[in-house]
Amino acid sequence: MNVAAYSTYDNYKDSGVEWLGHVPSSWTLTRLGSVFDERKSKVSDKNFEPLSVTKNGIFPQLETAAKANDGDNRKLVKAGDFVINSRSDRKGSSGVSLLDGSVSLINIVLKPTGILPEFCNHILKSYVFVEEYYRMGHGIVADLWTTRYDEMRAIVMALPPLLEQRTIAAFLDEKCAKIDEAVRIKEEQIALLRERRQILIQAVTRGLNPNAPMKDSGIDWIGKIPAHWEVKKVKHFGRNRSGDGVTNSQLTDEGVYEVWGGNGLMGFSDKFNVDGDYIVIGRVGAYCGNIRRANGKRWVSDNALILRTSLAISSAFLAHVLQAADLNRLNESNAQPLITGGKVSNLSIPFPPIVEQDEIVDHIRWSSQKIEDGIAIKERQIATLKEYRTSLINAAVTGKIKVA
Repeated sequence: MNVAAYSTYDNYKDSGVEWLGHVPSSWTLTRLGSVFDERKSKVSDKNFEPLSVTKNGIFPQLETAAKANDGDNRKLVKAGDFVINSRSDRKGSSGVSLLDGSVSLINIVLKPTGILPEFCNHILKSYVFVEEYYRMGHGIVADLWTTRYDEMRAIVMALPPLLEQRTIAAFLDEKCAKIDEAVRIKEEQIALLRERRQILIQAVTRGLNPNAPMKDSGIDWIGKIPAHWEVKKVKHFGRNRSGDGVTNSQLTDEGVYEVWGGNGLMGFSDKFNVDGDYIVIGRVGAYCGNIRRANGKRWVSDNALILRTSLAISSAFLAHVLQAADLNRLNESNAQPLITGGKVSNLSIPFPPIVEQDEIVDHIRWSSQKIEDGIAIKERQIATLKEYRTSLINAAVTGKIKVA
């Protein structure tokens, strides 16, 4: 996958603008406003289906999407129009609409007049154009940056003849579809690897010997366990307590700040409230049920539980058991997820001999590392494919390669 492998045009000329650079001599330099008309008609979403402008294109608005209060004050979109969000916090949200409908006023609606819709769907969504589009805008800070049509229309474009536009668009449609499919397959492979990683955790309730005699544990979430294992409560192996309230003034500006199982900030400081080895359990909010083993001096906020274990059980094994137990089942609140220390203490867990605990931990560690390595390889491959896709589009729509 190398863009440089494609042929180039025989002759080039300087476009005079940075985002285009040198372009084929046969291409026409013009301003965006000469090949688009702005569509400014105001309509109601009662008469024209509300559309969403996303990075993946233009789609009917989901029923669950937040509806604006000014549904009667929207912009008309006709099939074939190019729609682009003017706000920098929606950077890259644009595309050619295949439907008639309506969009919110923060979007710019363009009717192609001297450019093929299928070609503008590539050139106006290319990385180099998106950056130029936002460079032409204005704002106080990046999050409030906006590009209006009167700014956008001045952007210089280099356009090939219409027949060549169609050829380039067809080439990119085919190539991008193949790249997207390759990415989809690798994402599915990552999902399967993650499922395998989760299946590994089942070893904490089944053991490593598939031929071991089994018995009913009497606990729904555990099911059957090896006959020589026991079932005990977490409180048999240690006590847990809530972390401490942590304020910004207690944290230094140096070091790495992390969320340790809860919603509050935790990080390095001159003072510490936890030392030694322990398990951190998120007990409130979005991190409810997260499990993390820790050691050394760290802040742990009151949004997490600190569980110190006795020598009777491997802390690594117990951490895996708690992950397998899915502690969200202990949630006591529908509005704000909450796990109490008492619920954790009274949780029944499988308890094999310490030698088997260590064997299970080693098995999970070794197998998980292989899976993590596999996931990392797939993620790098996906990144390479996406970079190639971006480079290919940029090169084709600015004439750096010849595909006709």
